[in-house]
Amino acid sequence: MASDETIEGLIAPVCESMGYDVVRVAVSGGERRKVLQVMIERKDARPMGVEDCASVSRALSPVLDEKDPIEGNYSLEVSSPGIDRPLVKLADFDRFKGFEAKVESDAPINGRKRFTGRLQGVDGDNVVILFDGAPVSVPFVHVAKAKLVITDELLAAAEATETQKG
Repeated sequence: MASDETIEGLIAPVCESMGYDVVRVAVSGGERRKVLQVMIERKDARPMGVEDCASVSRALSPVLDEKDPIEGNYSLEVSSPGIDRPLVKLADFDRFKGFEAKVESDAPINGRKRFTGRLQGVDGDNVVILFDGAPVSVPFVHVAKAKLVITDELLAAAEATETQKG
């Protein structure tokens, strides 16, 4: 089976040509029920709708059928990242600087692996998060999982974006 990165390489050009960025690609499940999850967002930052996901799904299906990067049967799920979106690219940590986030490291940093606090952006190849009043630098290569935390501030920002674009 192809890696998530290989699959992303196949589908990203299709998504980009339609006005979407790929947020994350993940294959999950076992032999009986594999799922290819493709998380996308609009390049114009407008809110995602069901039709956005459906049209991208229809466009990706023939590409995936032709290239066949996943052995056996699988389901394709195309979704938006939602408000509490995962942070998967280094640029995401700058883009959402100032918002609350949860960051998990695969290696201990100052004796901890989990940090919740306000994103301070990036410093080189490190993610900086304000944790217990002090900045903590997490090497991006060690970020196992990260996502925004739903707060009133994040909800207000999402609503303001929707109002501006709508």
